[in-house]
Amino acid sequence: MDSQKEALQRIITTLANKNDEIQNFIDTLNQTLKGVQENSSNILSELDEEFDSLYSILDEVKESMVNTIKQEQARKSQELQAARQIKDRVTMASAFRLSLKPKVSDNMTHLMVDFSQERQILQTLKFLPVPKAPEIDPVECLVADNTVTVAWKMPEEDNKIDHFILEYRKTNFDGLPRVKDERCWEIIDNIKGTEYTLSGLKFDSKYMNFRVRACNKAVAGEYSDPVTLETKALNFSLDNSSSHLNLRVEDTCVEWDPTGGKGQESKIKGKENKGSVHVTSLKKHTRSGTPSPKRTSIGSRPPAVRGSRDRFTGESYTVLGDTAIESGQHYWEVKAQKDCKSYSVGVAYKTLGKFDQLGKTNTSWCIHVNNWLQNTFAAKHNNKVKALDVTVPEKIGVFCDFDGGQLSFYDANSKQLLYSFKTKFTQPVLPGFMVWCGGLSLNTGMQVPSAVRTLQKSENGMTGSASSLNNITQ
Repeated sequence: MDSQKEALQRIITTLANKNDEIQNFIDTLNQTLKGVQENSSNILSELDEEFDSLYSILDEVKESMVNTIKQEQARKSQELQAARQIKDRVTMASAFRLSLKPKVSDNMTHLMVDFSQERQILQTLKFLPVPKAPEIDPVECLVADNTVTVAWKMPEEDNKIDHFILEYRKTNFDGLPRVKDERCWEIIDNIKGTEYTLSGLKFDSKYMNFRVRACNKAVAGEYSDPVTLETKALNFSLDNSSSHLNLRVEDTCVEWDPTGGKGQESKIKGKENKGSVHVTSLKKHTRSGTPSPKRTSIGSRPPAVRGSRDRFTGESYTVLGDTAIESGQHYWEVKAQKDCKSYSVGVAYKTLGKFDQLGKTNTSWCIHVNNWLQNTFAAKHNNKVKALDVTVPEKIGVFCDFDGGQLSFYDANSKQLLYSFKTKFTQPVLPGFMVWCGGLSLNTGMQVPSAVRTLQKSENGMTGSASSLNNITQ
């Protein structure tokens, strides 16, 4: 019976997917039909405008030529009329020296116009040559380090191509682009080559659609067949519903607030009991220090754990991510404020107690930075500490290989390995953060950098295990 249910479920899923594809195809046909009608109307209007402009030019040239002919007619007529009055001014003496040949003739052929060349040009008037659609080569496209390189070629050589236009958009649907997608196409114009690299992307969607068109000096050609590339990465926010009351949390930023818990705990608990979440506004900053835009939910995030645990309290100034890691390799980066006195970065099981601090239990792993009274930099797990003899970087990169049981920390800029835990994760882990007297900002939606992947292959001799943290006890 179970096998029949599974088979039936697969059939239903297949039919649902096929129905979705058919609906998208119908939407595409409807949009194409609408586009044909609109574009035809636009082209006809432009054609009328071009001919009206041509008529206007011809009228102006005609008027100018008519004026020239009339002026020449008036000049010759005036001279001939003056010559007719000669008999009234002629004396006997001057009559013998008088020339009776007119100074002007009646010839006007020098003002005739030959339209044969122009007529021939007009008769050969035709529609503009339109470039053919380029072809994107998925094999030559590359997705790595939060950059996407798109490569294409022309189906045949065309030396009249002036430039290309690349369009892209993020999506959560595989296959052909959806007509009714939630995102608009972004445009990159005036590309001179047959390859372009988009860098500094945040991969907050599963896929990206790409299409390209060629342009000559006059018109743009047809779009290439669209290509969909996978851009999967871990995206998470900070879970404000379970963070310590002395932490102000919003999206991917957390800041210590010594007055945060006073007079608010009862209010927040009351709101939580009603199923609501208390959110305190926090000014977010990018790496350049300017306010960053709010993240937009894309509906593809794995099931969140928001609101499913007690709020951290006591001296556990902790906040966890809202998305659990259950498999795969993931990477994110953390930057502390310059005056931050103490903070920790790592991962923890969801079962981390509300009084527990990161690294002080067997359910959490972290590296800890202390700038209060004395400066220390250490790896922590199960209340054991390993001092790190390296400089604290400006930004820390966190690499979590859930299936491989590895948690590594890097200098996010140089990709220097800071420390690595080797363990076996027995349940999903959550990104974890502790901050006191300062603040942290996160970069999520990042792919594992190529440099980190390379270092992972040669890291065996540099790896410290969680069980080896037994020489210093805190």
